[in-house]
Amino acid sequence: MGKSNIMDFFGIVIIKLILFQQWTICSGSDTHWTYTGSVGQFQWSEYFPDCGGTKQSPIDVETAQVQHDSSLTPVRPLGYRQPGKEPFTLTNNGHTVEMSLPGWMGLGGLPWIFTALQLHLHWGSSGSRGGGSEHTIDGHSSAAELHVVHYNSELYANVSTAKKQSDGLAVLGVLIETGEDTNPAFENIISYLGSIKHPGMTVSIPAFDVQTLLPLNLGRYFRYNGSLTTPPCYQSVLWTVFTERVKVSHTQLRKLETALYSSESEESHSIPLQDNFRNTQPLNHRMVLASFPPETVPIYSVGEVCAMVIGALCGCIGLAVIACFVVKTIRSTSSWDVLPSVRPTSMPRSKETQKEPKQDVVFKTTSDPEKEEATTQPEP
Repeated sequence: MGKSNIMDFFGIVIIKLILFQQWTICSGSDTHWTYTGSVGQFQWSEYFPDCGGTKQSPIDVETAQVQHDSSLTPVRPLGYRQPGKEPFTLTNNGHTVEMSLPGWMGLGGLPWIFTALQLHLHWGSSGSRGGGSEHTIDGHSSAAELHVVHYNSELYANVSTAKKQSDGLAVLGVLIETGEDTNPAFENIISYLGSIKHPGMTVSIPAFDVQTLLPLNLGRYFRYNGSLTTPPCYQSVLWTVFTERVKVSHTQLRKLETALYSSESEESHSIPLQDNFRNTQPLNHRMVLASFPPETVPIYSVGEVCAMVIGALCGCIGLAVIACFVVKTIRSTSSWDVLPSVRPTSMPRSKETQKEPKQDVVFKTTSDPEKEEATTQPEP
């Protein structure tokens, strides 16, 4: 074989190896994805094609743009309050903390019956990018977010089939804020994080009432069609994002942000599991529905607001001018000009009156009251 033929042979082999490697990576079977780095969320679509789709999650819910749908009824958790006697399994999968759910739990109030699979959390890091929730409301993020995942067991035999169908999954999204008090429901999970510090570690925890993790009001929520928020980003999720937030204490949130690692235990440098939330994705003309009517607050244009402000200022100035005029008028006018005169009209004296002075009658008091003598004295 000539030198040129050998070079051509090795060239073909190298090309095939490169193509095979790219196919293996794009298949996503063994790709280790992260939120940052070379296979971070901005590169996901290169390795997982669905991550570049037009119906991706999470999204920013613009409340002024949602559409009220009166047919949306409150979500009905099925079996959430009957956890059973078997313990739940808590796992660090390298991306989040995940808790398995028994098959008798599910969701009602949706177009189909959905069976529960698992729940997991997303969070940030103190002093980092801020927030930690995946969904945002009018641009505002929360400290963390809980997802409860279900598959359509009415139409599909298992989750492997359902997750690739447009109507295969249903996920509840619960926004989490911080407060002063410890949340007992979330403490059932957070108190065991120290036992699953590194990926692949699991721990059995006592079963508890899963519905206590949800908001009290299950009738106010946003709903839209979206995707999984992690690779492979299948666009198969019917999302329900509750408007009411739940609260955990600052201590609980801090433990969630610092207790877990995304690196293996044998690695010399431990990488904290933090900021495991995906950025919001374009809505791409999708309709976001609300189970409640919009708030009855009038919305005015900029021109209308300016007109109202100018009108109010003019009105205030007019009232001030009138008040000054009234005060000035009162101060410059005497009381005799305002009130009617009460002085009697002077009368001319007669000649007799001028000749003889007016006499006043004075009674002299004697010892006998009955014998009082009247005398006259001239008027001074």
